[in-house]
Amino acid sequence: MNKHKILVISYLSLLLGCDQPSQKAGAPVVGGAGDTLRVEEEAIAFPRLRRDGRLAGLPKMADVYQPVALDTIDLPVIDGKLVKALENNLELLALQQRKRNQQVGGLRITYEELQETIRTLIAWQHTKPFGLHEHLEAYQIWGADQRGNVRFTGYFTPVVKVSKQPKGPYQYPLFDRPLEWEGRLPTREEIEAEGALDSLGLELAYASNKVDVYYMQVQGSGFVEYPDGQLELFGYNGTNRYPYQSIEKYITGRDDISLSNLSISGIRQFLKHNPALRDTILFQNPSYTFFARKRSSSPKGAGSVPLLSGYSIAVDRKYIPLGSCLLAAFPVYDHRKHRVIRHEYRFLVAQDVGGAIKGPGHIDFYTGVGTQAARVAGRINYYGRLWLLMPKPPQAHFISVEE
Repeated sequence: MNKHKILVISYLSLLLGCDQPSQKAGAPVVGGAGDTLRVEEEAIAFPRLRRDGRLAGLPKMADVYQPVALDTIDLPVIDGKLVKALENNLELLALQQRKRNQQVGGLRITYEELQETIRTLIAWQHTKPFGLHEHLEAYQIWGADQRGNVRFTGYFTPVVKVSKQPKGPYQYPLFDRPLEWEGRLPTREEIEAEGALDSLGLELAYASNKVDVYYMQVQGSGFVEYPDGQLELFGYNGTNRYPYQSIEKYITGRDDISLSNLSISGIRQFLKHNPALRDTILFQNPSYTFFARKRSSSPKGAGSVPLLSGYSIAVDRKYIPLGSCLLAAFPVYDHRKHRVIRHEYRFLVAQDVGGAIKGPGHIDFYTGVGTQAARVAGRINYYGRLWLLMPKPPQAHFISVEE
C-alpha cells in the first residue's frame, strides 16, 4: 500500500476518534499486513489521549467544518428515545418562523438539508445504520483549538423549593422580566444587594437559598416546588444582557481560595461553609436570568421543544444551527483512574442555547431533572469531538476555503 494512502486513512482514523492503536471490531483500519508508518505519520495516526479527553498531536483544521467519510466508524444504534428526539427536531424546524440558510465558514447549511438528515436517521431506527454513509456526510467542527477538540459540559433542570410569599427562610426572589425599563438593566449585584427590582411586582416566588436561585438561572429554567408539593415549571424569559462570567474562573484565580472540586456540588459546599464569600463570588457574574411561568410539564429549550436527557444539547447557534443532528465522540471518564479513558459514539440533537456556550468549541449536554441529573451534569467537563451530519452529495453545499 502506498505510504501516502496509508497517511490519508490514518488521518481519517484520528478524525473519527480512533484513540488507541489496537484494532477492534468495527474500528477504522490503518494499513495492513507488512505496512509501516514513519514516526511522524504514526504520531498523526494515533494522537495521545490526554487526561481531560483532548487528543494531542492533531493537525490544525483549515476551516470551521471539515468533511470526513462516515464509513470508517461503527455507528451507534438508533433507538426509540433518539427517534423521539429526532421527531422533536422536525417540530423545532417547523416552528421556526424564518426558514433561512446559514453559512459557517465554507459550509452552507439549509433548512431542507437539516430536515432530510433527520428523516434519513429516523428511517434507520432500531437498527445499526451500517449503510448510513451512503446517504449522509459528516463535517467535523474544529472545536476550541482548531484541532477538533470540543469541550463537553453538562446542564440539567433543577427543582427548587419555594414559597409564594416571603416568609421564614424564603427570602430570595425569582423575578419575571421587567417589560417597561428605560436604559440598561441592573446587574446581579444591583438586583440582589441594592434591590433594583424590589416593589415592581415582578417576584414569581421566593427560594430559601440564594445559591439555588443562581444555579437555576445558570441552567436557564427549572421546576419550583411549593410547600404543598405542587410543582410548576419556570422557563427562561431573557436576561439583563450582561455577558456571562464564570465564577469558577474567578475562584481559581484567587490565591486565598483552595478548592479543587469546581463542580456545582463542590461550589455549593464551599459557599455553605464560607457564607462570607458567597455574595462576593456570585456577584462576579453580572448576568441575571429572568423567568416566566410555563404550562408545560416538560422542560423546553430555546427551540421550543421538550429536551431529552442523553440526546439534547445546547450550542452556539452561530456555528451549529438549532435542529441540527450531530455525531459525537463523547468522553468517558474513569473516576478511579481520574482521567478520560476513551470516547464513545453518540447521536445528539441541537435544541437549546446557553449564555456560557460561545463559539464552536463548547457544547452543553442535557442530563435531565433533579438531584441525580445535577450530579451527572456536574461531573461532565471534558473534551470530545463533534461532527455535523448532512445529506450527500457534499459538493452541493461545501465550498473549499482555497477557492
